[in-house]
Amino acid sequence: MLTDAELTVLGLVAERPRHGYELDEVVSERGMRDWTALGFSSIYYVLGKLRDRGLVAEVAGERAHAKAKKTYTATDAGRRACAEAAEAAIAELRPVHPPVLAGLANSPAIPPERLANALARRAEAVAERLAEVRRAAEVEAPPFVRAIFGYSIAQLEAEAAWLEGMT
Repeated sequence: MLTDAELTVLGLVAERPRHGYELDEVVSERGMRDWTALGFSSIYYVLGKLRDRGLVAEVAGERAHAKAKKTYTATDAGRRACAEAAEAAIAELRPVHPPVLAGLANSPAIPPERLANALARRAEAVAERLAEVRRAAEVEAPPFVRAIFGYSIAQLEAEAAWLEGMT
């Protein structure tokens, strides 16, 4: 089983050989950082884990970036693992545990005016994030990247609609 971070990194090197700096750039450009928790230093940690499991390998002699020491590509086993994990991630409905649910479960402890203020702040944050994702989605991108932005937009729109009903 691959973690979300492992699947993301493996998928990116399965697209084409990449070094850590490029992986970090793609994670940022595609808005992946919001749902993968992949920081620059964790990319190298994940690459090491994938390498140790035989899912990625170093590409000998290739340095696509001045700071890059190693470029990685997916192995055949890595491509198979990526396809299997991606299919499962798409097909299986897994529970999501956003912190807002814990807050709502304990909202009777919040004075009504503070609860209303907290919901208003959340609605503002959702609106700002929705605008950011819509801007990011305007760039030319492959269909699968557009699907990621589309899903994120739909989720944010649904939360915005829910928040309207809460106020």
